[in-house]
Formats: sequence, structure tokens, C-alpha cells
Amino acid sequence: MTEMSHIDRVMAALTNEPGDRLPVYPIACGVNRRFVNGGISYRDWAHDPKLYAQAFIEGQKVFDYDFAIGLMDLSVMAGDLGAHVRMDEQNTPFVDQHIVNSVEDYEKFEVPDITKGRSAVLLEGTKLYCDALKNQVITSGFIEGPLLALSQSAGAERLFMDMFTNPSAVHRALKVMTDYDIEMVKGFAKTGCAGLCWDYLWGNYSCLGDAEYEEFEGCKKYAIGLNELTIKEGMAVAIHNCADLPHLDTQIKKFAPAIYSMAYYPLIPGSPSASSVIEGGYTDKTLVGGQVDPQLFIRAPAEKVTQVVKDLCQEVKTALCKRGLNSPKYCIASGCEVPPDTHTKTENIKAFVDAGKQYGKMNA
Repeated sequence: MTEMSHIDRVMAALTNEPGDRLPVYPIACGVNRRFVNGGISYRDWAHDPKLYAQAFIEGQKVFDYDFAIGLMDLSVMAGDLGAHVRMDEQNTPFVDQHIVNSVEDYEKFEVPDITKGRSAVLLEGTKLYCDALKNQVITSGFIEGPLLALSQSAGAERLFMDMFTNPSAVHRALKVMTDYDIEMVKGFAKTGCAGLCWDYLWGNYSCLGDAEYEEFEGCKKYAIGLNELTIKEGMAVAIHNCADLPHLDTQIKKFAPAIYSMAYYPLIPGSPSASSVIEGGYTDKTLVGGQVDPQLFIRAPAEKVTQVVKDLCQEVKTALCKRGLNSPKYCIASGCEVPPDTHTKTENIKAFVDAGKQYGKMNA
């Protein structure tokens, strides 16, 4: 088969048509800032929509990805809700002071003005890189699900305790998080992104069972309603979940996303491998992506990255063949974001992409 464009390749995977090779996308986001103006700080990148967008544009020039997915970090919503975000020069921002210190604090949340703060930076920056890359690759915005946004604001340990002891208070706060997400979905719809990637992190059996996840996120008033709104606003639904034991039946079979991004933890019994996901039927209608360990981009030599990607490509193609799938229904990707750390080896990102292109060919 002749070489396909990035967009045609992904569309073939999404529509169960034959493709030339498996799509490949190390989830490289913040690390791309190193190619802007000789390298800029994370602080500057996360506060300037033009710099934010330029990083994705430059990263595409350097590495030739199959996707452009605009992950900034997971503290954007919490920060705009009032939580204090530690903003180091070169490290991923994170919440270091939560804003829920009592049950009463769940009552105090209000939807912020999304035309201000980092929510605005995210939306404006997404529009800029989508405009620049829309004819080259499938573009997607990135958004935190309501339960993730609340856990970032309240602290996960406290939230999980309050879910059992004060569920009504948690639900009231989740309503605000959902309303916030609704405003953001409408904002992303104006950016021109083809898809919107939801981080539904807490669909994880290590944290929540089916009933708990159904009540606090996996239902119509939260995730299902937000997924439906995403589609109504003209964007495909994608989901990222780097949990060790993800709720695949809920997040893939029930939510029915176009794309599902996941991780693999080989030392944790029951953590689903690429082959088990394919053979379990989860890729029949969804393009699944994963599951290379992101730490390899820092710790391994490029040759090791090449070998890991080669092995994953072979595992995936064998499993697709067993399942009778002739379409490239699996994206060779990292299990979570390529560390945006200054110690990340850019030569390892190149090795990852090059190996995916070489060993992911469907007729090889």
C-alpha cells in the first residue's frame, strides 16, 4: 500500500478501513516548548497562547506526529477555580494548596470566567495550533473530566473519603465542575479542533468500583452527558486514562469514544496489555492507543526505545490479525505524556516515531 497522509491514516483506523501502518503518537506536549525560541520555560508556555500553540507547531515540524493533542497540564481547571498552583520554570505545574478544607467548602465552588486565566490560554492556544495544523494532522483539545477537576481542587484522599461520608456535598461540587466543563466544551468547539480528549482518570479499579464510578462520573449527568455534548458541538470524543486498572467496559464499550488512550503496568496483576485489549474486542469500534512507559524517554538509550516500539508493533499486529481486523485500530503511543522535563531525550522521541513508522507497517 502506498504511504498515506497522517489524516487519511487516522481516518482509516477510525472507520475500520485498511491503512498503510499503525498510527504513531508519543504523547509529546509540554516537551515541544524546547523548540520554541531556543527553549522556553513551562511557566511562559502555560501562560501565553501564542507560545503554547507554537510549541505544537514546531514539534510537528521536528517529529512528524500523526496527531496533535493539546495537553497543557492537569491543574488548569483547579487553578482557575482558586486552588494555588505551583508553577516552576521547567516542571509540570501542580496544585500545592487545595481549596476544600471542610465539607462546607464543596458548596463554595463557582464556574469561573473561561475568557480569563489559563482556561482562556488553553482555548486560544488550541485555536491557533488547530488553524496551523488542521490540514496536516488530526487535532484535538484536552480537558479534565469533572471528577478529576474536583480531585485536583480538593485533594484525592479527602475527596474519596467524602464520597462515602458526604456524597451529597460532593455531588453539588461535581455539578459545578460539570457546568465548567460544559462551558469549556463550547469554547473548544470554536477552536476548530477535530476532537476533544477527556481525562477520566478515576475510572480505575484501584480507586473505585463500578457502582462508585457510575455514581460519581460514569453517568448521564456527568461523563455521558459531556460526551454527548462534545459530539453535538461537532467534535469527536477521545478519552485518556493512564490508570493501572481502567474501567474499559465503561469507558470504551459504554462511552464509545472514537479514540481511547491508556497505559500498561506489567508489574500489576490484571493491568491490560495491548494484546489483551485487542483480543477482548475493545478495538473493534475504537482506536486504542498506548502503552509505552513514558520514563523510557528519560532513562533509556534510543536503541532501547526502538526495540520496545518494535516489540509493541509486533504484538499489536499479531493481535489484530487474530481478531480479524485489517484496519490499523491501534496507535503506537506512550502510556501517558512524554515527560516535559529538561532531562527528556529528544532523540528518544525521534527513535519512537521512526520505529513506529518502520515496524508498524501493516503488510510487514
